[in-house]
Amino acid sequence: MSDKSPEPRVDLGVYARVEHRTGLDPAYKIGIAVSVIWVVMVLLFAAVLGLGDSSVLGPLRFLIFFLVLTLPVALIWLAALAARSAAVIRDESTRLQASMDAMRQIYVSQAQSAATTMTPGVERKIDALTEAQKRAEEAIKTFISSPSTPEPVRPLTPQPPPPAPQPPEEQPALALATPEGQASHAVTVGDVITAMNFPETAEDRAGFAALRRALSDHRVSGLIRASQDVLTLLSQDGIYMDDLTPDRARPEIWRKFAAGERGHVISGLGGIRDRSSLALSSSRMRKDQIFRDTSHHFLRSFDRTLSKMIEDLSDQEIAALAETRTARAFMLLGRVAGIFD
Repeated sequence: MSDKSPEPRVDLGVYARVEHRTGLDPAYKIGIAVSVIWVVMVLLFAAVLGLGDSSVLGPLRFLIFFLVLTLPVALIWLAALAARSAAVIRDESTRLQASMDAMRQIYVSQAQSAATTMTPGVERKIDALTEAQKRAEEAIKTFISSPSTPEPVRPLTPQPPPPAPQPPEEQPALALATPEGQASHAVTVGDVITAMNFPETAEDRAGFAALRRALSDHRVSGLIRASQDVLTLLSQDGIYMDDLTPDRARPEIWRKFAAGERGHVISGLGGIRDRSSLALSSSRMRKDQIFRDTSHHFLRSFDRTLSKMIEDLSDQEIAALAETRTARAFMLLGRVAGIFD
């Protein structure tokens, strides 16, 4: 079956009726008839009764006769021309209306044809994206709910025995005190940064492993869960962190923010310039109570967690953290909330 739909037919009947007219217009015919009748009547009147005595009007009688003969004829033809103009205007109006109706039919037909042609492909893409998102969410839930296996990572704090020398290329540990009774494994700075960016795909085993370790530690799990909630809400409006390219802020600005400074000093953190994302987030922040509460909870969690770990981060690690999806969401919502003003 051919995908091409037949072109809509345009009714040209109005054009045909106007263009195929032959002979004089009815208004002209009526004007000619009335003019002839008037001229005949005036001439008969003059022939029967004459033009009067020249002693009374003199030469003026010829002028009066001429005016009586021609002025009504002129008025008759003015009326005929006016009637003809009105008819032409009506015809043009009818043709214009027919043209508009035909154009509207063509537009509607083409729109329906395009929708019929494109809808299956668009639906397939939407279904594929929805299925991929469902698989990713199920994978995250599976890894979160599955029992964690202790993995050889460097502990958060040194144990009473002197720690064994670490290779220089290993990731430094997140220097937060681990209370007794907590899980025996520790969370490194690399785990936190990887978890804040979330797994790239459903096959990203290293990302899921880091996410699982981060969620098992109560000191960073709150931020990860708050970030997951706010990223899900933002995606409902078509806002994805991978589409944003924020201006990079210097590490010292992040350190000043973690130290509690606010205002113009930290304005460089509001590096999100995408107007569409800012407008959609700002509108939803005003109208959606759930989105507003979730966003504020996320901003507080990010502030608390960054303040705890900033002293143990190098400038390179701060730069890597600023590139995560969680940090970009913080820049976007922080600018909407006005914390960088």
